Amino acid sequence: MKSVLIVEDEPAIADTLIYALKTENFSVTHVTTGSEGLDHFSSTPPDFVVLDIGLPDLTGFDVCRRIRESSEVPILFLTARDSEIDQVLGLELGADDYVTKPFSPRAVVARIRAIMRRGQPSPAPSVPPSSALLHHTEETMSITCCGHQLDLTAHEYKLLAIFLSQPGRVFTREQLLEKAWDDPGSAMDRTIDAHIKSLRAKLRDQSTEAAQTLQTRRGLGYTLVF
Repeated sequence: MKSVLIVEDEPAIADTLIYALKTENFSVTHVTTGSEGLDHFSSTPPDFVVLDIGLPDLTGFDVCRRIRESSEVPILFLTARDSEIDQVLGLELGADDYVTKPFSPRAVVARIRAIMRRGQPSPAPSVPPSSALLHHTEETMSITCCGHQLDLTAHEYKLLAIFLSQPGRVFTREQLLEKAWDDPGSAMDRTIDAHIKSLRAKLRDQSTEAAQTLQTRRGLGYTLVF
């Protein structure tokens, strides 16, 4: 049974999500402050974290930042704050998704399942030659760079897979949102920019050459060029 930690100070909102998660056989822990969330995370690390931003003590951004110092556990922001800058900041801090209130509990559970499914360890694939710059194994949803598997969030994986499917093609931000997001209307153009920035950093950790293949076409979008 997978465990979910919900950090949400409004009981009515938390209750609807708790019910939906338990119906789908998740184990759920609910706390109402950021400090309690961090304490529980340290003592009993969950498989998934749902974070509100407007908490009584710390902000959800603070909690996310602290968690990301030591863990890559999937994180979803569930908040009434729908400004573009908040969404971009949340994603840049390492969140895997950002949902604004009001929301459908069943849709949120579906997103949680999808994110967790993509993040599951995959069977060890055959390692491509170290000379291969980027290699995508669709069956295991894994991408390697110079023979090393990249540690990607769900959206980072989907974006890079899109680029690898058609190297040289320029994708607009709108096209990338349509292809990589279950609900494109919930994200902003700058969300793509934040994920591209993160992708380049992860590629750069393996190879400067690989990072340079992900190119910006000003006024148009992004492309992958070998």
